[in-house]
Amino acid sequence: MASLLPARFLTPQRLLWASVVVAVITITLKTLAWYITDSVGLLSDAMESLVNLASAIFALMMVTIALRPADEDHPYGHHKAEYFSSGFEGILIIAAAMGIVWAAGHRLFDPQPIQQVGWGLALSVVSSCLNGLLAWVMFSAAKTHRSIALEADARHLVTDVWTSVGVVIGIGAVSVTGWLWLDPVVAIGVALNILREGFHLMWRSSQGLMDEAVEPEVLSEIQKTLADFDHHTIRFDHLTTRRSGQRRFVDMHMHMPAAWSLGRAAAVRTSVEQALMSAVPGLRATIQLLPSDVEAHFDDPKDPM
Repeated sequence: MASLLPARFLTPQRLLWASVVVAVITITLKTLAWYITDSVGLLSDAMESLVNLASAIFALMMVTIALRPADEDHPYGHHKAEYFSSGFEGILIIAAAMGIVWAAGHRLFDPQPIQQVGWGLALSVVSSCLNGLLAWVMFSAAKTHRSIALEADARHLVTDVWTSVGVVIGIGAVSVTGWLWLDPVVAIGVALNILREGFHLMWRSSQGLMDEAVEPEVLSEIQKTLADFDHHTIRFDHLTTRRSGQRRFVDMHMHMPAAWSLGRAAAVRTSVEQALMSAVPGLRATIQLLPSDVEAHFDDPKDPM
């Protein structure tokens, strides 16, 4: 489906609105499944869908902010707003996991029979199919738009799907064996799984806020492009990169003969910048011009304070 629709129809905002709608539908289905079965496993599944809804709404807000153009107070733009979305989603996931463990702990010492298992499992499977389909589309769009908020929401939806799979297997096992303690044990297993995903999202968010370098494949593309210009008269050094939401930034020095005119040097720099931006969509390059016999020293020891 993702490949059949034009990219303009799969924007982060539209997909996050779809995530909000799907979250409302799955909350309704899973809450109904829990109500008719009284399964703490299905209750944990419904609680995670509540997190999906809150996360999608917050991600939608952050993506909207990230698209704002640069202004006087934010000259580099607002792209890092998406990292707040990823971190917030991680915090919500961890909170939901703790709530699930609390509810399952009580049920573990006071097992209750599960009612109308067939209907409960059917509702859970339907909601999982909706989440899985949306996650598949969102992963493709996240790669196209380089959106960490969209990727985080897609990862959470996949976690939700695996949660539902575990719950369905657990409830099925309870109905076959009659071991009521399996229901809360499955719920605790679900909580541990989504707890891991929550910490992963928080880590990704923190690395983005700390100006993490670009991905290895992007760096390789940058170096490959520079190699086409690097010869006995031109060389590049002090190359540094960073990520900021959908944007990629690269800074470097370009050395050239001191006898070149400023106009000639600027024309070559323009060609390098255009080649880099063509090779890596969304890249912003900053190139400082230096004569071949001049070196910049960034590693010199600083004066004592």
